[in-house]
Amino acid sequence: MNFIFSNRIVLENEVVILQPLVVEDTGHLLSIATEDPALLQFSPKPIYTEELLTEYIAKAVALSDQKTRYAFSIYSKPEQCYAGTTAFLNISNEDDRLEIGATWIGNRFHGTGLNRQCKYLLLQYAFDVLQAHRVEFKTDERNLRSRRAIEKIGGRFEGVLREHTVMYDGYRRNTCCYSILKSEWDAMKHSFLPNGSGEVS
Repeated sequence: MNFIFSNRIVLENEVVILQPLVVEDTGHLLSIATEDPALLQFSPKPIYTEELLTEYIAKAVALSDQKTRYAFSIYSKPEQCYAGTTAFLNISNEDDRLEIGATWIGNRFHGTGLNRQCKYLLLQYAFDVLQAHRVEFKTDERNLRSRRAIEKIGGRFEGVLREHTVMYDGYRRNTCCYSILKSEWDAMKHSFLPNGSGEVS
């Protein structure tokens, strides 16, 4: 695998655009991030105020600059607005693996299929372009919505890391681990394209 951080990666289909997250996206995402204080209740870092969102995006951009994470903004074409963020993280070219995570989208996009389409674009890039062998997902054990979403796209449950991550309120969360392997992706990727048209379901 050869992930090159200096590349400007833009992933797009008829419904969504993923493009590198920049500090200016704070303004684009403010209304989505602050509409519900519980939006990132299972995240180590909340975003429900302008100050918190500014800090969150600045940190994500800094981690991209440090070559430890590659963060994207999520833009919904049907709604013609920004919907959230996602990222590649824990990237290991030596081990041919990376993680997809740091994903959040506004409440109005839940259940619309937007998250599934984002995951398809990210998985397609990881496996078909980068030739990754393994893609990982991690989430709070209590976050049943996230766990169901990962399982729905084919993530296989691997176990729980006990008291793995310290949350913003000091709580030590248990982290559920999932993965998809290259051999599994080859068999499952067509499930994202049920009509064979090249459009993500």
